[in-house]
Amino acid sequence: MRANDQSSSTPKTNKPVVEQHIPIKNVKIHGSKNTGKERYKPGDQIYVRKVSGFFQKLRQRMNLVYFAFFLILPWLQFNGHQAILFDISEQRFTIFNLTLWPQDLTLLAWFFILGAFLLFFVTTFLGRVWCGYMCPQTVWTFIFIWFEEKIEGTANQRRKLDGQKVTGNKVIRKTLKHSAWLLFSLFTAMTFAGYFSPMQELFVDVFTFDTSVMMAGILAFFTFATYGNAGWMRETVCLHMCPYARFQSAMFDKDTLTVAYDVERGEGRGARGRKQDHKAMGLGDCIDCNLCVEVCPTGIDIRNGLQYECINCGSCVDACSGVMDKMNYPQGLIRYTTEHELQGKKVHLVRSKLIGYAVLLVIMSTMLILEIVNRVPLSLDIIRDRTELARENFNGDIENVYTLKILNMSQTDNTYKLSVKGIENTQWHGKQEVVVEAATVYTLPISISVDPYELEKYMSNITFVVEQVSPESEARIEQESRFFNKR
Repeated sequence: MRANDQSSSTPKTNKPVVEQHIPIKNVKIHGSKNTGKERYKPGDQIYVRKVSGFFQKLRQRMNLVYFAFFLILPWLQFNGHQAILFDISEQRFTIFNLTLWPQDLTLLAWFFILGAFLLFFVTTFLGRVWCGYMCPQTVWTFIFIWFEEKIEGTANQRRKLDGQKVTGNKVIRKTLKHSAWLLFSLFTAMTFAGYFSPMQELFVDVFTFDTSVMMAGILAFFTFATYGNAGWMRETVCLHMCPYARFQSAMFDKDTLTVAYDVERGEGRGARGRKQDHKAMGLGDCIDCNLCVEVCPTGIDIRNGLQYECINCGSCVDACSGVMDKMNYPQGLIRYTTEHELQGKKVHLVRSKLIGYAVLLVIMSTMLILEIVNRVPLSLDIIRDRTELARENFNGDIENVYTLKILNMSQTDNTYKLSVKGIENTQWHGKQEVVVEAATVYTLPISISVDPYELEKYMSNITFVVEQVSPESEARIEQESRFFNKR
């Protein structure tokens, strides 16, 4: 993380600076015009300045909804079980009334492919808004910054506190901040683990200190991962670790909506009084206050053009809009816009690339829905007796032994009827109607015998059929196997 370059121009005021509302009449800017220098240098710590405005309110509300879903979903109950549970130890994923097993790998693949193309579509249309408004790294970073503001104060106060020698006040504030970060990180880790382990049991085990060693290790790992990512690394994850930041430009075009600075209107930069005619002074609308840099969570200067570090959070848009209002200039010096609009060309919101992504999304969504609708919540594995392929029983019939594994992939106990076809006059030895509990595997050893005169060759194809009879359903599955004759 990075800190402010003290040599850069900073506002001077006769009163203490108010974080959110800066009276422009008291601001005096001292700096050269159009320097194009960033306020932060690589490796410095960023003190993100608080800003208010339309896009920050939108981001905060979206973050609140996102966090509420993250917090509430693992607690929801559906038909007597946890509504969302990705139970890796049992190799099953439960999503309300849908239970997915390793056999449903293609279904899971469709979910991931659909999510990827949805991200491509949104990025082509709206740029990197996922990063600014919904990415967990951004959401948790802003939550941690909120803790900083409540405990250590505004950006200037935090910078001043870090520059002080060790005092009792500094130790207390730093201890409170890091304690709050760690407790929130632990809460995050427990909630996240609740998606993979029964939530109610997990919380009871944690608060009674009765968790397993493995679960304790998992909670410790995710606690310190959250603490490190959102508390210390922050923009480093976005700039150097996130692969999306690197390949997002491949989805951009000149009609992609991104945060941009209007160079034609803003240059040249420079200080001026609010009542002065800046046009007569040869100045643009940018007063070079550097607020757009101070509020940026990644510490970039948007006036230097489109940069992969920009997460499209809109903080600089709100900061600049507030300055423009106080200077009685039109808003939009920094805004969500397109490269074509800045060049004075026609903007094509509907274009072939976007249509292509939309068509693919519709096709893949349709295929996913069809696969879910046509999915049979039943699976059958057939294991032959390997020690003896065929034997002659006391009736003189040829007998083959099988072990049937019936997997009930639904969330209700079902009764199944079993049969075999492919050879005439077969005899079934064993149960032909079984009750299989929800989300369990029923192991059934059986044997099939056939009069040797019915067998025309050494190996014949047979088909096992499993049909659900109660509750009444059309669930039915067929699985092919082999029946061997004695040589």
